[in-house]
Amino acid sequence: MMAAKLDYHWHLRKVMADRGMFSTTDLIPPLKERGISLSSSQVYRLVVERPERLSLKILMALLDILDCTMDDLIEPIAVAGSATKPKKAAAGGTSASEGVGDLRPRRARISGVDR
Repeated sequence: MMAAKLDYHWHLRKVMADRGMFSTTDLIPPLKERGISLSSSQVYRLVVERPERLSLKILMALLDILDCTMDDLIEPIAVAGSATKPKKAAAGGTSASEGVGDLRPRRARISGVDR
């Protein structure tokens, strides 16, 4: 049995809006009070994009600043279609409904070279 692949949704922007923080730079002073110094572009990326790597100090500071739980910021989800994805056939064995289908080029025929 194979475990389902997991992914997550990052809800920092929504949680900030719920707390009346509509500008990404609103996070800079409270982060600085907690000893975390980030540039405005780093804070923007943290709010707007989904972080791949996140320091636990920053995560704990965000939870403290926004007075929320980890469940409010990070929502785990299962990757769509990962559990029942069919295996591809060996070379040349794909069905017509996959890929280029009937539009495959003809195999080249190489004959002897006259010298």
